[in-house]
Amino acid sequence: MLDGNWLNRDGPPVSVKGKILVEWKRDDWYTLVTKLIFPEDEREAITFQYRGRLALGDRRYSFVLQHSNLGRVEGEGWIAPESIVQRFWVLGDRQRRTGFETMHQIAPQSYYMSSSVMEGHYLASTMEATVERRD
Repeated sequence: MLDGNWLNRDGPPVSVKGKILVEWKRDDWYTLVTKLIFPEDEREAITFQYRGRLALGDRRYSFVLQHSNLGRVEGEGWIAPESIVQRFWVLGDRQRRTGFETMHQIAPQSYYMSSSVMEGHYLASTMEATVERRD
C-alpha cells in the first residue's frame, strides 16, 4: 500500500494513494503492477506494468515497463543493503524524459519512496510516499 504526495512542476502537492503487486516466477523473472490514484484531484490514475529478472544473489537488474503516461520505458535497478534504487528512460521520446526512484527501508515492512520524472534537464514531477508491505 502506498500513501503520499505528488508534485507537478507548476502545482501544489496532491495526495496520492496506490497499490503495488509483485509476482515472482520460478525462473527469477518478476512482474510488478502499480496503480496510483489521486483521491482529492480529478486527474486520471497512473498505471505501471514492469517485467524484469533478478537472480538470487544479484544486486543489479534491468526491466521494461509500460507506463500509462510515458509509454514504453526501460530501466535498471540496484539493490543496496537498505534500499532499492532505480533509473529509467522513455524509449523514442522527443522530450528526453528520464526518471529516478529510491525505496529506503525504514522498518521490516515499511519503506520511504521518493521518485522523480525529468524532461531534459528539468524536474517535471516528483512523488514522496510511504509504502507498507503486506504479505
